[in-house]
Amino acid sequence: MFQSAWTEKLGIRYPILLAPMAGGPSTPELVAAVSNAGGLGSVGAGYLKPDQIRSAIHEIRKLTDRPFGVNLFVPELPDTTDEAAAEMIKHLNTYRTELGLTPIKELPVVAETFAEQVQVLLDEQVAVFSFTFGIPSKDILDAMKKKGITVIGTATTVEEAKRLEASGIDAIVAQGSEAGGHRGTFIGQAEDALIGTMALVPQIVDHVSIPVIASGGIMDGRGMAASFALGAAAVQMGTAFLAAPESGAHAVYKEKLLTSPEDSTEVTRSYSGKPARGIRTAFMDDMRGYTGTIPAYPIQNALTREIRQAAAKANNPELMSLWAGQGLRLATSREAAAIMEQTIGQAEELVKRMSAL
Repeated sequence: MFQSAWTEKLGIRYPILLAPMAGGPSTPELVAAVSNAGGLGSVGAGYLKPDQIRSAIHEIRKLTDRPFGVNLFVPELPDTTDEAAAEMIKHLNTYRTELGLTPIKELPVVAETFAEQVQVLLDEQVAVFSFTFGIPSKDILDAMKKKGITVIGTATTVEEAKRLEASGIDAIVAQGSEAGGHRGTFIGQAEDALIGTMALVPQIVDHVSIPVIASGGIMDGRGMAASFALGAAAVQMGTAFLAAPESGAHAVYKEKLLTSPEDSTEVTRSYSGKPARGIRTAFMDDMRGYTGTIPAYPIQNALTREIRQAAAKANNPELMSLWAGQGLRLATSREAAAIMEQTIGQAEELVKRMSAL
């Protein structure tokens, strides 16, 4: 029922993409499980070193012979003063002391590896390269095309979608404000680009000629069927798979996801310096009252990394980044294949029912 020229191009049976959840959740097991179930698994590789990306690709290929994608973050130049960074270091040292970490006096080294990350994808000839936070250079996009790699960008507004289409990519993820994790906004202010999925998808569909992938708040077949009614060619789901046994999300992260209501998330810059939606924590509450300037990404992300890692080891979710979308009350702990099967079956039934009206 859901076969199309787009699914044929991707080599998948169902138009369902696993959201590329960086930072641990998108394990080789989860990526392979979604691909084996007929969707397109995707690695959130934004934080991985080039050799780690290569290793992850090899591990996935041991688990599936189906297509999958790799997602990277387009690099940005942080606009942060030394004074703002010093103030944040002083503030965060309180948390470091609380967690038994040594206080720091200067910024950790933030190494840029985007070019090397891209080269791994070209070397390995992955099926799909997706990106967020901007648009890669024409040289990179041309190199991907020469390798026959399908390229997918992320838009949070119509203007971003038009800019992406003009760059020559193959498809666009329309990221609604309900989506968990980092906002992909790259034109204007992220706070002005919080358009809901239902409003965003049809507007982007009407202004571009390439396939649009709906993302944000889609947790089951109902969201999938609704997305197709809005003109989407596929859906991207992340939070729906976060609590699956194949997910690499921390146990207390999964517990919070399965017990938190729909009004428990908010968009914050506290953890990374870039707006991202996650379950509200004590750290987010504290940072809401911070009077200084939060350093931009990736500086703030580097400053909080050890704090988040130590909190995870201490099973303390209040200092962890618990990225999740607004549909989290619909999350389950079922295996990825079962989530895929239920989503597809429900969507098929709804499409048949609507066709009969």
